[in-house]
Amino acid sequence: MLKKSKNKWNLDYSFLEKKGYKDFASRLNLNSEKSAKAFKVFFNNLRKEARETKQASYLVVKFLKEGKLSKKEEKELKHQFYDVLKIMGVGIPFFMIPGATVLVPFLIKLSRKLGLDIIPTSFKKDEDL
Repeated sequence: MLKKSKNKWNLDYSFLEKKGYKDFASRLNLNSEKSAKAFKVFFNNLRKEARETKQASYLVVKFLKEGKLSKKEEKELKHQFYDVLKIMGVGIPFFMIPGATVLVPFLIKLSRKLGLDIIPTSFKKDEDL
């Protein structure tokens, strides 16, 4: 899947071709540097979101054991819970609804125009925060 050559990571998209996504794989190959960067950013953000969710789970366990949280911990837990709901709201339709690859970016753009925040914080750029 990932191959390193001359301090550069290249993605091998043949697994997509085998699954019947030849057109998608060819587009990724045409833009391999951009797509490699996009995948790297996505997985880094996903890793960060998973780390934050893990920390939130520790807060839930602490609350269950002690019955209380500090205001800061309460705020962190609420914030992460909202992020998880946002992931479910944006991520789940991406896999379940046919044509969602077109629909999700449209919804994100529309939500920004309406002043709604549907993107988890890990997936936002620093200037968006």
